[in-house]
Amino acid sequence: MEILKIENLSKTYGKGDTAVKALDQVSFSVNKGEFVAIIGPSGSGKSTLLHLLGGVDSPTTGKVFIDKTDMYQLNETQLAIFRRRQIGLIYQFYNLLPILTVEENMMLPLLLDSHKVNPRHFQETVKLLGLEGRLNHLPNQLSGGQQQRVSIGRAIMGNPSIMLADEPTGNLDSRNSKEIVDLLKLFNKTYNQTLIVITHDDRIALQADRIISIEDGVIAKDEVIRS
Repeated sequence: MEILKIENLSKTYGKGDTAVKALDQVSFSVNKGEFVAIIGPSGSGKSTLLHLLGGVDSPTTGKVFIDKTDMYQLNETQLAIFRRRQIGLIYQFYNLLPILTVEENMMLPLLLDSHKVNPRHFQETVKLLGLEGRLNHLPNQLSGGQQQRVSIGRAIMGNPSIMLADEPTGNLDSRNSKEIVDLLKLFNKTYNQTLIVITHDDRIALQADRIISIEDGVIAKDEVIRS
């Protein structure tokens, strides 16, 4: 079942002679439960694409449908709510709130939505992430790998339609990088969670079901690795 559909997505920064086209008429779709890696050199447009999929930037032209909702037809308030409920974002630098504990950071999207936390789901997620005994810690009391685990927990708690990860291992050593990728794959398989990862690491990309290569703002290759 198709969960994400992108139609003729373009993004141009600036105007006139100084205009830079970061994305140019990009179209593709992603099925529910698919693990897609998006790769490309620096400046290729892959991060711009992720920002457009995550609703943190708006396209110059084109459409993004998530679970059949045309995301950029929503007004600002509707889009903020939609992002919170349907998109789980994982960043390279974690983006945890420093004054909140691990537990509070993980629950934040649900609390902002006035939704009750499912205790069983929360405890199961904490166990899978290996964060038992860390729930009352602040982010500055955690290692980088632990902070990224909290970021994953926060992204998964609301059971979003898709999870978007922007270089999720870019700030970690090789051991923690492997553990984080293993966790993302675990949630992808355990919860049939659609996962889109921006990465420059071929070792991560080759673990995906599908690799989309971006060059100069266009799709250079779209290759299924495993079905």
